[in-house]
Amino acid sequence: MEKLLNELSSQSGFAYDIKCDVEADFSIPENLKRKSDLGLPGIAENDLLRHFTNLSRKNYALSTVFYPLGSCTMKYNPLINERIAKYDAFNSIHPCQPAETMQGILEIMHGLEKDLCEISGMDNFSLQPAAGAHGEFTGLLIIAAHFRSIKQKRTKIIVPDSAHGTNPASAAFAGFEIVPLKSEPDGSIDVSKLKEVLTNEVAAIMLTVPNTLGVFESKMREIAKAVHENGSLLYYDGANLNALMGFARPGDLGFDVMHINLHKTFSTPHGGGGPGSGPVGVKSFLERFLPVPRVEKKNKKYVLNYKKTKSIGAVKSFFGNFPVILRAYAYIKALGGNGLKNASAQAVLNANYMLAKFKDKINVPAGTRCMHEFVLSPKAALGGGVRTLDVAKRLLDYGYYAPTVYFPLIVEEAVMIEPTETESKETLDKFIETLNKIILEESVNEPQKVKDAPSNTPVTRLNEVEAARNPILKWKNR
Repeated sequence: MEKLLNELSSQSGFAYDIKCDVEADFSIPENLKRKSDLGLPGIAENDLLRHFTNLSRKNYALSTVFYPLGSCTMKYNPLINERIAKYDAFNSIHPCQPAETMQGILEIMHGLEKDLCEISGMDNFSLQPAAGAHGEFTGLLIIAAHFRSIKQKRTKIIVPDSAHGTNPASAAFAGFEIVPLKSEPDGSIDVSKLKEVLTNEVAAIMLTVPNTLGVFESKMREIAKAVHENGSLLYYDGANLNALMGFARPGDLGFDVMHINLHKTFSTPHGGGGPGSGPVGVKSFLERFLPVPRVEKKNKKYVLNYKKTKSIGAVKSFFGNFPVILRAYAYIKALGGNGLKNASAQAVLNANYMLAKFKDKINVPAGTRCMHEFVLSPKAALGGGVRTLDVAKRLLDYGYYAPTVYFPLIVEEAVMIEPTETESKETLDKFIETLNKIILEESVNEPQKVKDAPSNTPVTRLNEVEAARNPILKWKNR
C-alpha cells in the first residue's frame, strides 16, 4: 500500500525550500506569529513524482480500463478538448471583468446555448447549473416560479420508479412533495395509472427517456397530452440524452423543461465529484424565469443581462462551470450534427450487441432490445450464495471498473451496463466473456473466490457499512 506523504517525510528531503528574503515594511504582532513550523512533509522532488504516479496507477479511469457504468455515460474524452480547456486565453480571465473584455468567452457561451437548443428542441438555455442534480433543482425552481406567477398552488411532483435516481431528492429539496408512480416491468409508464395520480396539485412529472432500464417511452405523446391537459408540466432528465441525439428531441416530444449533463453526453472527464455542468433548457413561456445573468447579443456585442425581474436568480456564482462548457462546445463543433447522430447510433448498437450476447444466459427484465444501456438480473444464474455486489467486486480482479449495481431498484440484483459509443467490439467481447465467466462459472464452481473478491487490488474487500458510518477523514500520526 502506498504510504502517505507524512509517512514518507524526512528532514533531508525537500523538493523546494521557499524563503522570503525581502524586508517587509511592516511588523507582525507577536500574538499572530506561529509558535511552531508548518509541519509540511519533506520529500525530494523525484520521490514526490513517484508517489503521485504510483497513486494514479491504482485508480480506475477511462484511460486505463473499460468503464461500463450504467446511467453515467462514461465515454472517452478526446484529448483535444483538454488542450483547448487549458488555453491561457480562457484560463486567464476573471468573471468580474467587464463584458467587453470577454467577448470571445461570451460568444462561446451564447453559441453553445444555441447549439443545445437545436439538439434538444428547447427555446432557451442557461449554462449556470454546475451538475445534473443541480440542473434538476434549477428546473424545478423554474416550475415553481411559473405556477406562482399564474397564482396556482401546485405542490407535488410525480416521479416514476424507473426515473433517474436523483429526481426525488431534487424535487424534495425544491420544496415539492413526491408522488411515486409504479412503472411497468420494462420501466415504461402506464398512462391509465398516470391519470390516477394527476390532480390539480401536481406541478410536473419528471421522466427519464429512455428510462433507466434502457427502454424508450413509446407512449410519450399520450403521456404529454394527459399531463398538459391537467395543466401540469413535463420535466426531462437529460441523463440518457446520449441515446437520442439526432433522432429525437425532448422539446418535440412534449417536454417543457430539461437539463443536459454536459459532462456525460458531451464528453468531459467526470466521476469522483466532478467536474460537471447541467445546463437547463426551457420552452419560451418559461424563459423569463431562467437564472441570471443571461448572455445576450446586442448591436453585434455580447452582454450580460442581470435585469430579469422574473428570474429565479443566480444558482451559482458567475456564469457556470466554464471549462466543462468549453469542452462541450469543442466536442459539438468537432462532431457536427451528423457526428452527434452517429454517436447515438453507435452507442445504441453497442448496447444491443452486448445485450444479445447475454440474453440467452442471464435474465433481462426489460426485453431483448434496448437503447444505449440495459439491465441484467443475474439472481437465478448465480450459485453458492453469490450476490451482484460480489460479481462487481470480482470484476475488479480482472481489471474492469464494475457496472452500476442495484439500480434501478425495481430490478432484483440489478447490473446496469452502458458501453457508450467509444468502445471497440474487441473490448466489448472481452468484457462479455469475463462477466459470463464470473456469473455462470465462478459463482457456481468457486463461489468463495467471488465472495472474497477483490483479492489482487491495492485494497481488498472493505467493510462498507463501517466505512459509511465511521469514515476516517483525518490522518493521525500513529
